[in-house]
Amino acid sequence: MTESMNTASRTKKLSLIHVPFGLGAGRPGTEEGPESMVQIGLMRQLRKTAFEVASEHKVKVPAHPAAANGEQSGGVKHLAEVKEMGTLVAEQVSLEASKGHLPLVLGGDHSVTIGALAGMAAQAGKLGVIYFDAHPGLQTEESHPLGRLGSMSLAVALGKAKLKLAELNRDARENAIDKANVVLIGVRDVEPEERAIIKAEGITVFTMHEIDRMGIEKVISKALEIAGNGTDGIHVSFSADCLDPIEAPGVDMQVPGGLTYREAHFACELLAETGLIRSIDVVEVNSKLDESRRTARLAIGLIASLLGKRIL
Repeated sequence: MTESMNTASRTKKLSLIHVPFGLGAGRPGTEEGPESMVQIGLMRQLRKTAFEVASEHKVKVPAHPAAANGEQSGGVKHLAEVKEMGTLVAEQVSLEASKGHLPLVLGGDHSVTIGALAGMAAQAGKLGVIYFDAHPGLQTEESHPLGRLGSMSLAVALGKAKLKLAELNRDARENAIDKANVVLIGVRDVEPEERAIIKAEGITVFTMHEIDRMGIEKVISKALEIAGNGTDGIHVSFSADCLDPIEAPGVDMQVPGGLTYREAHFACELLAETGLIRSIDVVEVNSKLDESRRTARLAIGLIASLLGKRIL
């Protein structure tokens, strides 16, 4: 098939949203993630999917902390900057989703997910969330010793943190994201406070133990049942640190024993087959820690798989 024929056959559209923000992370480098993924061949990978890039946006996020130490009330670092970034991301995501485009958000650290979810919470009546990460993202302002909002993204989305989605987007529906429709996959580093929230709220978590025991196909099948139950679609949040650091060394917080190359691709392929994905964010690619851009290269391949790319 020629490139012109392939382009003409596409009926689905996506909006590419670059968010070069890293102030929610522990070390510099994630702010370079979007550019790293583009330079290693993202657009070439996207052309291999059924999606047409309808629009492309680079969010003008704050690049430097307003205060010398970056702290706000309660010891939370870079709160003002995260709120500014999240508001801009939410606005762009909501706008593109309202056009019927699939927002593909390139981060950035995991605080970028807060903005993406705030934007989708304004568009979906009920939104399922499948959250790939080595960490649950359920730290709060009280529990996180270093006050990094990149470790609180899911806590914010579920209303467990002081920061609320509605602070970033006043149109975000309070109950758009229900804990009953949230699934975490690839978790293997959990703090005691996060474990308490998971057990108290009954949040579904498939740790690497469950993936080893059940197999990735069954895990994704069950995740889709939960995230898709009564929802208007699914947001996929994919943190590069859900992958094994042998495969993806360029992440801020390496945790051994993550998803393998094939497990990750198979998971993304299975998700794409359902047609339920309404939005995606890909975060925590740290170019300063990457080796020959291996992590960025794997990330763009997984994006293509999430968008339906197949070998044949």
